[in-house]
Amino acid sequence: MSSVPSPSTVRWNDLTHPVVAGLISVIVNYGGTFILVFQAAKVAGLSPELTASWVWSISIGVGVTGIILSWMSREPIITAWSTPAAAFLVTALATTPYAEAVGAYLISAAAFVVLGLSGWFERVIRLIPPGVAAGLLAGILLQFGIGAFGGMSIDPLLAGLLILAYVVFKRCSARYAVVGILVLGLAFLLMQDRVDLSGLSLKLATPVFTMPAFSLNALLSVALPLFLITLTGQYMPGMLVLRNDGFKTSANPIVTVTGLGSLLMAPFGSHAFNIAAITAAIATGREAHEDPSKRWIAGIAAGVCYILVGVFGVTLAAVFMAFPATFITTLAGLALLGTIGGSLATALADVRTREASLITFLAAAANISLLGIGGAFWGLVIGLIAYAVLNGTLPRRGRPATAASAAQPAIKREGANA
Repeated sequence: MSSVPSPSTVRWNDLTHPVVAGLISVIVNYGGTFILVFQAAKVAGLSPELTASWVWSISIGVGVTGIILSWMSREPIITAWSTPAAAFLVTALATTPYAEAVGAYLISAAAFVVLGLSGWFERVIRLIPPGVAAGLLAGILLQFGIGAFGGMSIDPLLAGLLILAYVVFKRCSARYAVVGILVLGLAFLLMQDRVDLSGLSLKLATPVFTMPAFSLNALLSVALPLFLITLTGQYMPGMLVLRNDGFKTSANPIVTVTGLGSLLMAPFGSHAFNIAAITAAIATGREAHEDPSKRWIAGIAAGVCYILVGVFGVTLAAVFMAFPATFITTLAGLALLGTIGGSLATALADVRTREASLITFLAAAANISLLGIGGAFWGLVIGLIAYAVLNGTLPRRGRPATAASAAQPAIKREGANA
């Protein structure tokens, strides 16, 4: 585990990079996936007040839990709402009364609290071989890296400017590459008047309590899929992101705290929040800070940004969503390049497990969807089967379990160079 500094040891010049990393993770989250929440609310026929309450509950909940976990662990614990669950709700809420859906949210959240307190999830995480974990992460993130350059076909001027600027910044001042493209991209969009903020006004969100209702239909059709989708699509890859960058915080308090937060916020509309996966990778790598022990600041910064969005409800979420899609995808892909490269290096480092890790990478990148479960889960299953067949067995519990073990020398070097 990274060293635990006292707050007094954090200097002002330690704040810039992790704060920007936290901000970018929030922008990518709202700009990239938040539209699913609005789509689900529209399908459910929710009023503007209930929709604003949903925004308030997940934003405040995600912000508070992220701050608590990052402060307690001194590691960049980025939390987020469950994106695959939001996509699932776009169809599920069409046939489920909203009060019953809220009851299903409560049941799913309670199950995560029990899961965290039992310690079972942490034991499973420790069984995953380092190369397989790194291959899975690289496969999950690959589409974001491709998306950074795919924008050249849609908006060549904007995407080309960001890519060129990133390379130049990397050559001249690698530490400021991500900060530089964020500032330059925003300036470019404002100069071209491509961010339409007309008609927006800051309005405080008001939480609306919904009395939950419980039914067997909602339990089977909403609560159970919600639990499984969030577990396999968010918690599993999210923990592997942390492990891949050398952070060792147990999954138990993360699952428990986010489960409790979801339980408290469910009556106000929150469907589920959890540890982040894709956006977490922006804050856990070297781009957030050369010194791993300073990256926890990114978790605090992201939490504060989420709370600010929550306080002002739909207004600030609409600001992030006003950014062109090409800007969001290119920014996210470039910010994740270092993590993708590091994950591939770890996945292919050990000749004995290279093929199993490569199979995991390709299976995850294929984003297989079966039985309503997303690509992260199937990529992991296929990778573990390949590892077991090619190597005769899976690692025993006492062995190094994740990419963290392979990443430790690099982490130590980063700390020494900072």
